[in-house]
Amino acid sequence: MGGGIAGVAAAVALAERGVRVQLLERERQLGGRLRGWPTTLADGSPVTMSRGFHAFFRQYYNLRALLRRADPLGRALAPMPDYPLIDAEGHRDTFQGLPRTPPWNALAFALFSPTFRWWDLATRIDPVAALPLVDVSVPEIYRRLDDQDAMTFLERVRFPDAARHLAFSVFSRSFFADPRRLSAAELATMFHIYFLGSAEGLVFDVPTEPFPRALWEPMGDYLAEIGVTVRAGVAVEQVVPGRERRFAVRTGGDGYGGEEVDAVVLAADITGLQALLAASPELGAAPWRAQIARLRTAPPFLVSRLWLESPVRPDRPGFLGTSGFGPLDNVSVWERFEGEAARWARRTGGSVVELHAYALTPEMTTDPERGKRRLVEELRRVYPETATATILDERHELHADCPLFAPGTFGDRPGVTTGDPAVVLAGDLTRVDLPVALMERATTSGFLAADALLGGWGLRGHPLWTVPVRGRLAPLRAAASRFG
Repeated sequence: MGGGIAGVAAAVALAERGVRVQLLERERQLGGRLRGWPTTLADGSPVTMSRGFHAFFRQYYNLRALLRRADPLGRALAPMPDYPLIDAEGHRDTFQGLPRTPPWNALAFALFSPTFRWWDLATRIDPVAALPLVDVSVPEIYRRLDDQDAMTFLERVRFPDAARHLAFSVFSRSFFADPRRLSAAELATMFHIYFLGSAEGLVFDVPTEPFPRALWEPMGDYLAEIGVTVRAGVAVEQVVPGRERRFAVRTGGDGYGGEEVDAVVLAADITGLQALLAASPELGAAPWRAQIARLRTAPPFLVSRLWLESPVRPDRPGFLGTSGFGPLDNVSVWERFEGEAARWARRTGGSVVELHAYALTPEMTTDPERGKRRLVEELRRVYPETATATILDERHELHADCPLFAPGTFGDRPGVTTGDPAVVLAGDLTRVDLPVALMERATTSGFLAADALLGGWGLRGHPLWTVPVRGRLAPLRAAASRFG
């Protein structure tokens, strides 16, 4: 139930072992938060809208393995050459050209970064407080740091202000949360994934065409090939005890309802999952249901995509992280990497620019129009040439459906198993005791949920890959163990 990354991963994993699978998705497209849909611009151009830019990091081993089922040659993704970060004071960082091997990657970043000065590193940072960053072991890091918020932890480490806001805010806000509402353990895990736990660094790839064309249409073909029945535009309303099989799944729309099944994979977002349980009083035991009821979503975020009549400067990167520009968190120039946007830009002479704002304040959510105007104002500060560019058309997506990983909540997060061997849970809202995050956590949870069912039926599961579950540098681990 749910055709996002987690649901698709679970469906693939089950069907590849010979299980008959029905995949139900309430939207008309697969992809969940990574889906796309058609729209028509004011100039008559048919284009694809989505919920915004997504980076496919090289550490997303399981997501990439999933996508390779439908794209064996890996043509859907192409590398983004740089990932610069700027702040309003003029500091600029980049992850381009760094060594790949830990710890030299992190040391080189600190050496060449204008926001990390050696004097600050030598005299200001508290090395004992910083040791958890170099001794990440999952899930133990959550027992050490989950009671702290990310900002308080960084303040205790005494990172220079510019470095804290520019570099580390990238990690915390990628969870759609303010650093004071994000568990410090999540921040440390991200640092481990991207720096000291792997050689891939912060290099990532992006789809070369809109998400449906690049990812989900080929995946739909693969699902059909392995026997999965996909029913899009079908919302699951209730799961009740079946007469001949374990459950009956009742749905609305598309004339589909009452199908009896042996097991269910719940791969909905938090709001959808909570609504389903409210309508399905016999699904799951009371303690687990209460656990689901306690889940919370991160604050709202806004994605604004603008079709401009004139181009941004040729040297503007495809993606730029920002700090200190009001609510603006990043700017992406879509014709730099996506074929559809590039074709529109060549035909019109304009640019397709997207703005993201995470962890919105109540002021911006109660007056969305003001929030949209504010993002455009900040864009004009970041890229002054856009101040004179006419906005030919625009689309905006305001959502609040991503999970919140607040301090002190790790122990209460639901895992993929539920206490009922015929009910499993998947999605980035789940607790996965591996160093994974974001889309990779969703994918991994889908495979784990399927494997839990397969194991109960005596069938073989699937191999999973992650960065090392603990720090790779023995001397630093020893120091952290002694002083941490």
